[in-house]
Amino acid sequence: MSRFDPSIVERAQQGDESAMNLLLRRLTGVYKNYFRAKVGNQAIVDDLVQCSLLRVHSGLNVLRQPEKFKSFAMKAALFELHDYYRGRHSPKEKTYDPEMLPEASDSSSQWSGSTFDVQRALETLTPHARRILELREHGYKYKEIAQILDTTETAVKMQVKRGFEKMKSIFTD
Repeated sequence: MSRFDPSIVERAQQGDESAMNLLLRRLTGVYKNYFRAKVGNQAIVDDLVQCSLLRVHSGLNVLRQPEKFKSFAMKAALFELHDYYRGRHSPKEKTYDPEMLPEASDSSSQWSGSTFDVQRALETLTPHARRILELREHGYKYKEIAQILDTTETAVKMQVKRGFEKMKSIFTD
């Protein structure tokens, strides 16, 4: 039995969580070696591996020929690598070093005397629009958000545009 046996792929496509986990675990080593040879920086390698695994996980249902899983998976890695080289790669989760955050007094002095209230502005949006903006903040692409929320990419773009316009009007009033 090969590492990426078509029967395992089919089970994963049918929703078998253990089969999906097995495929992703097996891909992890392949991806680490691939990205290490291409990029080198371990932090970037880890991020590219995770993003590629997410692509495979979310796109597995469109694979029509389970015997071509490895090619499908490597194409996902190649797309992540292209995004990285083109400067379009963005991690799905941003982490911050508390030491690097500005002091409270520095950031608040910019807005002292202001009624700048992001929470109030966000509350004026619909829950759907708020969710889309949250996903964008976490680095998800329009296409990925559309898949997550079962809508079209165009609808997501319009919600982002309208959400920012609405928030802008609140802050300028």
